[in-house]
Amino acid sequence: MANKALTMLQVRRILKLMMEECSQREIHRSTGIHRLTLKNYLHRFKSSGKPFAELFALSDHELSLLVHPPRSTKTSDERYADLSTQLKHLSEELGKKNSHVTKQVLWEEYLQERPTGYQYSQFCYHVERYMQQRDATMPQQHQPGYRLQIDFAGDPLWIIEPLTRERLECPVLVCTLPCSSFFYVEPLSSARQEHLIPALNRALAYLGGVPKNILSDNMKQVVTKASRYEPLFNELMEQWALHYQTNMQATRIIRPKDKPSVEGSVHHAYQQIYARLRNEEFTSLNALKYRVLQLLDNANDRLMTDYGKSRRERFMELEQELLQPLPRTDFAYKRETTATVKKNYHVILGEDRCQYSVPHEHIGKIVKVIYDEAVVEVFLNFQRIALHQRIVGRRGIYRTVEEHMPESHRRYHQQQGWTEDDFTCKAAAVGPCTEEAVLRILHSKAFVQQSFDACLGIIRLQKKYGPSRLEAACGMALQVPSVSYRLVHNILENNRDKASAAAEYHAPMLPFHDNIRGKEVYN
Repeated sequence: MANKALTMLQVRRILKLMMEECSQREIHRSTGIHRLTLKNYLHRFKSSGKPFAELFALSDHELSLLVHPPRSTKTSDERYADLSTQLKHLSEELGKKNSHVTKQVLWEEYLQERPTGYQYSQFCYHVERYMQQRDATMPQQHQPGYRLQIDFAGDPLWIIEPLTRERLECPVLVCTLPCSSFFYVEPLSSARQEHLIPALNRALAYLGGVPKNILSDNMKQVVTKASRYEPLFNELMEQWALHYQTNMQATRIIRPKDKPSVEGSVHHAYQQIYARLRNEEFTSLNALKYRVLQLLDNANDRLMTDYGKSRRERFMELEQELLQPLPRTDFAYKRETTATVKKNYHVILGEDRCQYSVPHEHIGKIVKVIYDEAVVEVFLNFQRIALHQRIVGRRGIYRTVEEHMPESHRRYHQQQGWTEDDFTCKAAAVGPCTEEAVLRILHSKAFVQQSFDACLGIIRLQKKYGPSRLEAACGMALQVPSVSYRLVHNILENNRDKASAAAEYHAPMLPFHDNIRGKEVYN
């Protein structure tokens, strides 16, 4: 527009000089316009049949049409009219996922049907212009504290199962207040309702209040029937919204631009959280959550150059006071199922395929299992018989309480956890000779764990023979270079420990005969 206005000023100056009867040479020197261009202007002025004064009085638009008459666009108009009927189809082809269609392919197909059509550059120009007009977005004004947008990030985070080194996927929930762009991020063990709802509880706790509306897309955990005008939410989400005195809303189907703020927060989470976790490894979901929360606080405290303030500062100034207060308690989400106590005195929680123990007396009984994200409770006839912390992020794991085991299983379980100190402490309680005997046995093997059974056997001998006899037997066994469980057991079984304390135990001597050689033979 500026160049065109300048041209009109030059044209009017030419007309003014012509009205003053200046020559073309003088006009050229005064305006700097090329003589051929000046000659062309004068020819158009004369062709109009109007005097210079009347031309000078014309509007800029009328004078522009006289000086720059439009070219004939009959052929161009026909080509564009033909192409315009195909623009919608062409844009849809380019928008299809995994179709791998390019503008070059579409132009070649277009040119095969219309050899006199647009060349590639003009074809692309019109297609791109149509797509820009179609995808135009309307600026949105967000009211403070009015709406919280929620969504799952497209990419998950991961934890590593410590034993198998298996990578376990963790979907990531993102929640955003559009007015201040203050957002919340949390990885979950799954995207199911039982994990989504407690995460939403924690999101509102992070905000310190409740917005008037909660906007989500048509995820199946929230919406049972999608509708542009009246979507139906599942009963559990309706109860959750009622508990927090807020209102559930849903976007139109496949319309991510209905919640652009949370889409932007997902991208911001990729940059400020995901990127910083790329070289870190986590073996538990709690450790991952703790690290994500640290990075989230840093992201909300970063300066936003467009505003000169951080997201947290804008949130505290604009929205915090407008949020509704939190209820006294979080919304409690619990699920219920029934299970039969297996022969291994455990019940299986089907969703995780994890097993939780109950007292072994209830083997074969049908029990009720009530669980949430953190706790598993087992009830029999309205009485709770077991309480466990829920296993998250892993499948096929056992959670066993020692008191639930039969006595024989408990002893075996205890034995698997013996340490060297356990045996020496128990032996010292019997007497110093027993302690010394156990120490010798522990040090007799290349691997100390190989001697645990023998030590356990010696300690258990006191149940049958009493601690005093065991101490005496161990004292006699110490007189032999190599102490073993069998030696102590034989002493007790043959009552050799009952000999007088003054008597010394000697190994039986073999009679001398010609087949016995002395040590001098081996010198």
